[in-house]
Amino acid sequence: MSTPARKRLMRDFKRLQQDPPAGISGAPQDNNIMLWNAVIFGPDDTPWDGGTFKLTLQFTEDYPNKPPTVRFVSRMFHPNIYADGSICLDILQNQWSPIYDVAAILTSIQSLLCDPNPNSPANSEAARMFSENKREYNGRVREIVEQSWTAD
Repeated sequence: MSTPARKRLMRDFKRLQQDPPAGISGAPQDNNIMLWNAVIFGPDDTPWDGGTFKLTLQFTEDYPNKPPTVRFVSRMFHPNIYADGSICLDILQNQWSPIYDVAAILTSIQSLLCDPNPNSPANSEAARMFSENKREYNGRVREIVEQSWTAD
């Protein structure tokens, strides 16, 4: 049962294995190419440094014409991440393009960690803290990073 979406996801997976971007890994769950587990490592020399953040990517048969549903499984404190782990990111919504593959999606989310958009907040407390009290914000991020080591 090989559909265009499944073929494309196999290609994305191969590319991710052969040429993985720094600090990112992802793979389909057992026997289900439409549901992926991914890990993003917090970028070096940022408050996110050392964190390992788990995500799921749920694809539909409309992929790559429609973006996957991406959610953080790890607890997050970030201006553009909702309490349920869903992500407010333009390329996952109105700026989506079929040229994005899984590696590009995960790379974009990784760069969003350090470069949030406080004007489009999914978490208003994090956005306010990011804008008004960077030290307190970075402290909360460090807590999240430390929790990411022990969370299952």
